[in-house]
Amino acid sequence: MNAKLQEALATLKHGTVDIIPEADLVKKLEKSAKIGKPLCVKLGLDPTAPDIHIGFGVVLHKLREFQDLGHTAVLIVGGFTARIGDPSDRSSTRRMLTKDEVEANLRDYKRQAFKILDPNRTEFRDNSEWLEHLDFAKLLELTSRYTVAGMLEREDFSKRFKEGSPISIIEFMYPLAQAYDSVAVQADIELGGTDQRFNLLIGRAIQERYGQEPQVCVITPLLEGIDGVKKMSKSIGNYVGIDEPPNQMFGKLMSIPDVLIEKYVKLVTNLDWNTLNNEHPKIQKEKMACAVIARYHSQAAAEAALEEFERVFSRKERPTGVQKAYLEKALLKNNETVRIVDLISATGLVKSKSEAKRLIEQGAVEVDEVRIDSFEADVPFKEGVLVKVGKKMFAEVYLR
Repeated sequence: MNAKLQEALATLKHGTVDIIPEADLVKKLEKSAKIGKPLCVKLGLDPTAPDIHIGFGVVLHKLREFQDLGHTAVLIVGGFTARIGDPSDRSSTRRMLTKDEVEANLRDYKRQAFKILDPNRTEFRDNSEWLEHLDFAKLLELTSRYTVAGMLEREDFSKRFKEGSPISIIEFMYPLAQAYDSVAVQADIELGGTDQRFNLLIGRAIQERYGQEPQVCVITPLLEGIDGVKKMSKSIGNYVGIDEPPNQMFGKLMSIPDVLIEKYVKLVTNLDWNTLNNEHPKIQKEKMACAVIARYHSQAAAEAALEEFERVFSRKERPTGVQKAYLEKALLKNNETVRIVDLISATGLVKSKSEAKRLIEQGAVEVDEVRIDSFEADVPFKEGVLVKVGKKMFAEVYLR
């Protein structure tokens, strides 16, 4: 292996959990260099929400490394499989999305992805192209190439089977459909997080059974969300979107548990942890947050977000540039008060009224700097009332 290839391999291995098998990756890189043909590097995504978060950014940046080495990124937009729902690491059946929901969530994906990827080396493919036209005979052929016993090797399926919980046949189809994506685009390499390991390995098996050279699986780590408990997820709501306003990103990133600082620095920034590990956690978080915002917005935006954070949380001044929210006039009572649950729900800072109630009970809600301790309370309303949810999220509320 020449020095250039060794350097490329070191770059691609950095920050990964596993490469299956690494020897095949070396062979593919050598062959690509020899014949001058870029590798097809596949990454699948299901458009279950419109925002790309920094956790998914980890695998996108790995994809960009392949692009920088001259290879082609092929993003498989799961227009078809999103209507099935990915059962990875889930204990219950996931609701299927409609075609309209999928299309609505797709609109902004490309613009966000190009904050990371090179547009000139990127292809977007919707797996509806081939999966919608798979007739029943071809579908049976696909299912004949894998076994139920093989599917039950997957931990979440195995657990549900043993518990007697329902597993629909359509859930078995998801990994097969994803594997067929690899056949359709003739993927050389597929990237995915640790929760996608099983699906990626099925892709290898199915490609081989269709007479193709099996893809190499590059497994990247998952990033815990800002709650510090579950993996970062759009559906859970514990995420930092790469397209969020800088001040909002900064506040969320400053709220992560201290035990996650090192992991965030290593996975979502280019900072050297060795230069930070003796700093105070607050300084570590500030530098990490600035690096993330500079990556997805600009250095000037990062510096402004830091200044705003210091102004609001160190000097206790009213925040500027706060997102505006609107309360339906019908919710305002005759005495110019509003139910606190309705007010919090109007901000958009919570996903539901039940979440609003939980946060109020935890003492995590303030209205004009007054902590609210009862979810049954009525609070005075005025135009531009400042609502704070959690430690770092704010909204000004106006009547609609």
